[in-house]
Amino acid sequence: MASITVIIPNYNGIRYLDACLSSLRRQSEQDFEVLLVDNGSTDGSVDFVRKNFPEVRIGAFSRNTGFCHAVNQGIRRSESPYVLLLNNDTVCEPDMIGELKRAIGSDSSLFSCQAKLVRLSDPAVIDDAGDCYSALGWARARGKGKRADAPEFQREADIFASCAAAAIYRRDYLEETGLLDERHFAYLEDIDLGYRACLCGWRSRYIPTAVVRHAGSGTTGSSYNDFKVRHSSRNSVYLIWKNMPDWQILLNLPWLLLGFGIKSLYFARMGFGRQYVRGLMSGIAMCRKEDRFTEKGRKVPFKRYLKIQVLLWRGILEEAGVLF
Repeated sequence: MASITVIIPNYNGIRYLDACLSSLRRQSEQDFEVLLVDNGSTDGSVDFVRKNFPEVRIGAFSRNTGFCHAVNQGIRRSESPYVLLLNNDTVCEPDMIGELKRAIGSDSSLFSCQAKLVRLSDPAVIDDAGDCYSALGWARARGKGKRADAPEFQREADIFASCAAAAIYRRDYLEETGLLDERHFAYLEDIDLGYRACLCGWRSRYIPTAVVRHAGSGTTGSSYNDFKVRHSSRNSVYLIWKNMPDWQILLNLPWLLLGFGIKSLYFARMGFGRQYVRGLMSGIAMCRKEDRFTEKGRKVPFKRYLKIQVLLWRGILEEAGVLF
């Protein structure tokens, strides 16, 4: 049995698959298997992979069941101690898998490790160096748009959550946190998963020596569209409800209202104001008591909530550019 299963969710991504899968063939670490989970593609993706990459295992659905469901099915169909989630619109540098395996194996407190994501079109620019989260209810990609050779991106660093575009996870820890929440369908599911890891007392870490070139928006096709704005705003509300106890929601309420207000104005100027507000309303409607982390039999020490709260306040300072 391989020590790592690389899980690639795919939906009509045939234009990316050759470069992505070819880069996995060139990895210096070869103790892994690849599982492509196809979400009802109609562009010939499955036939292409079967013909050109016979070593790849394939799980195919007849319709698009969502990013989260596809990934979860991939995890359930694997048995390796580590799972590595990888977007189809990526090209991996030869040492990527080996570096992520080395990093996560070096410290048992690590829940996940994320690769250094740079732009596919311009590898000199950061796409994502770790996911951040703040008391404003905002998630952001650390370093996005900045120079990849800047000193701060050459060092390993703890991060709030790993971006699931290229990250490795411990299987036994996933059994404790639970897999991706399929009610998300897509967007912010990796922030939610990282938040749950924080509640369990584990860490996520950015590994700069594991480099992945990433196109971004390979499935949705643009930075902003109706689907992405609506689902992102919906999930931002749902994420807060699930992971914060009532007292913490009340503590952060002024910041959350400010954050959602600013985002509402921003998306209104972008022409997506109605979609953003509808998403917020849908998020409120999604909130059910049984979805909360502490309702699933997990006990979280109060001091752990305080540690997370410090991270949420720090996130505000990072958004303001006071801290990096």
